[in-house]
Amino acid sequence: MFKTGRIYGINGPVIYLKGNTGFCMSEMVYVGREKLVGEVIALDKDMTTIQVYEETTGLRPGEEVIATGNPVSVTLAPGILNNIFDGIERPLERIAESGGAFITRGVSVDSLDKEKKWAAHITVSVGDYLHGGDIFAEVPETHAITHKCMVPPDLEGTVIQIVEDGAYTIEEPLITLELSSGDQKQLPMAQRWPIRTARPTSHRFPASIPLVTGQRIIDTMFPIAKGGTAAIPGGFGTGKTMTQHQIAKWSDADIIIYIGCGERGNEMTQVLEEFGELIDPKTGNPLMDRTTLIANTSNMPVAAREASIYTGLTLAEYYRDMGYDVAIMRTPPPAGQKLCVSCPAVWRRCRQRKVSRLILHPGCPDFTSAPA
Repeated sequence: MFKTGRIYGINGPVIYLKGNTGFCMSEMVYVGREKLVGEVIALDKDMTTIQVYEETTGLRPGEEVIATGNPVSVTLAPGILNNIFDGIERPLERIAESGGAFITRGVSVDSLDKEKKWAAHITVSVGDYLHGGDIFAEVPETHAITHKCMVPPDLEGTVIQIVEDGAYTIEEPLITLELSSGDQKQLPMAQRWPIRTARPTSHRFPASIPLVTGQRIIDTMFPIAKGGTAAIPGGFGTGKTMTQHQIAKWSDADIIIYIGCGERGNEMTQVLEEFGELIDPKTGNPLMDRTTLIANTSNMPVAAREASIYTGLTLAEYYRDMGYDVAIMRTPPPAGQKLCVSCPAVWRRCRQRKVSRLILHPGCPDFTSAPA
């Protein structure tokens, strides 16, 4: 039985529930009759504070809030590449099919296609002992990238059953593990991972290998290391997005994650159109075969824009765990937008993920107070 509460107060995208609701910190909730997606951001004995990822116009005190029992998470499986998501991994193409050109409040669609069958090649045998992160199957996700299905980081055990090579959906089990406790666990292609939690690593290598961008001026004067961070400052029309296009096309990264965080709608539209037309010079296939776009425009709530950064990080970490080099490109909002107040929180959480540094854009009111 899901825990529930009642709205006591509303302040923009933030709502308050009076009393002890029993909700958990960072838990995903559904708010009101339209089941708007939200997240618990503060708890005390008298009040629960929830940040809503959608427009709260029309919400009233007394409406029901339903807890899901899980943190805000993304689905990790074949189908991520050559796709366009919003900040909480809802595919925009499927939203358009169900509700038109505008995102309807409370819209609910599957992050990835659960009916499509993928050709899976099992790479393990019965009796093998697998640890978290070990690869148990390979799936051709696009013409450019082979998706490697991995054991979730918190599991390990002995393979006691496998399926034959063939076509399966992302939810059909491919192997069965016997855990140390004696329990059995079936593993499909798909796994869920909370966006606020960094995927674990056993070792972090120093940033000593250069990312060859293919742009001589950058590689010569402003070299970028794999695992490092760089910023492209500049005004309108100075070539920031075009530079990102060139790096996406010519850099030696295997996968591109492009996060349009707080972009104006027309600028994000231009990015979506142009990326869809770019050709990968390495293979001659569309560049989208190894690219994922996350579109979160400036008219969306601040909370959803912040979540888009963590969604992009989680997707990038997932492909990093497969052994691919991943380039994350994030477009900051124009200077002066109110989104800037979320920058310090993003910086702290990126620091927890051991990102070398996050550069706040000069329009951020906390730019001068960012930690060194």
